[in-house]
Amino acid sequence: MSSWAAAAIALAACVLAVLLARRRFLVVTVVGSSMEPTLLPGDRVLVRRHRRAPVGVGDVLVFHEPDGQRAIKRVAAVAGDAVPDTVRPVTGGTDVVPPGMLVLLGDGIRSGDSRQWGFIPANRTLGVMTRKLSASTLMHE
Repeated sequence: MSSWAAAAIALAACVLAVLLARRRFLVVTVVGSSMEPTLLPGDRVLVRRHRRAPVGVGDVLVFHEPDGQRAIKRVAAVAGDAVPDTVRPVTGGTDVVPPGMLVLLGDGIRSGDSRQWGFIPANRTLGVMTRKLSASTLMHE
């Protein structure tokens, strides 16, 4: 095999790897203070996209808010769990999170989340945060 053919194959493999990684992962920049102190405005996080993968209490999710904007919040309750007391007033007093729904809360004290919106449909989630990216991590990627 000629050197140009080997280089073309290597380039094609690299392009394929990048395309597959982009389908599986997403880098998101945090906007706002709703996840402080865990995440600060400007922090960048790596999010693993998921398709119907189960999420658990404590996971940090990227999802679409009711107005369509992307947001990042922590899972406080999943379907079948007890509805947190702070959320119950906006859910009509429901005691249990219904199937296909999540309760998402920000870590910060001034967070727009399920305390105002109620349940969030699980199908609005884009993925689960896997790690916070540092500036040095981004330089090496």
